Amino acid sequence: MTKIALITGATSGIGSATVRRLVAGGWLVVGTGRRKERLDGLARNFPAGTFHGAAFDICDRDATAAAIEALPPEFAAIDLLVNNAGLALGTVPAQHADRGDWRTMVETNIMALVDVTHRLLPRLIERRGAIINLSSTAATYPYTGGNVYAGTKAFVHQFSLGLRSDLHGTGVRVTSIEPGMVETEFTLIRTGGDKAASDNLYAGSHPLTGDDIADMIYWTASLPPHVNINTLETMPVSQSFAGFQVARGE
Repeated sequence: MTKIALITGATSGIGSATVRRLVAGGWLVVGTGRRKERLDGLARNFPAGTFHGAAFDICDRDATAAAIEALPPEFAAIDLLVNNAGLALGTVPAQHADRGDWRTMVETNIMALVDVTHRLLPRLIERRGAIINLSSTAATYPYTGGNVYAGTKAFVHQFSLGLRSDLHGTGVRVTSIEPGMVETEFTLIRTGGDKAASDNLYAGSHPLTGDDIADMIYWTASLPPHVNINTLETMPVSQSFAGFQVARGE
């Protein structure tokens, strides 16, 4: 039986790579995002009837509800939810951060994620499906400038564990995938389009790619239904844990 996945944030990076990987693996896929032209471009890569693009702002709860209710019947029975949409804004310490950026990260990385999840839980329970949430190594390892972004990803980690507990006995699997450095548009968005900053971050580091994470998502989703991966933490070999900080002479 063909399975159906809904992937948020499908217009770039990990999201679009995951769409490609799942369609290649025989899944039907709903991809969401704000940029309709990118969703239309994705659709042109796949056989007709294998991908449905739903263009809306995931932070708009009414638009989210309308898009989910408007799914074509052949895409409506969701077996897998991939909560990929998210972002980081700013790199400065908390005392210099923009509170608007903080609110945007909380709205996108937390509130939108829990809203989509809650709306799809009845379908996922009915299908004994799976939820894969994209967290980050920032949820575990702090770094200067991570502040609210790291806090939102720590929420995603803990929310995943809470879902796993609440969904006990339903057959629904829940996984938190927590990547380190992945070269996507992430840093461009975080720095307001500073390409030099993005290039400098990834230069010579052989970072993970969107395709790497998409393979992990596909593997996790394809495991037998009695197997649950609770948390999958991954980094490029070039990256390791941050050291402690010591301020002297204060």
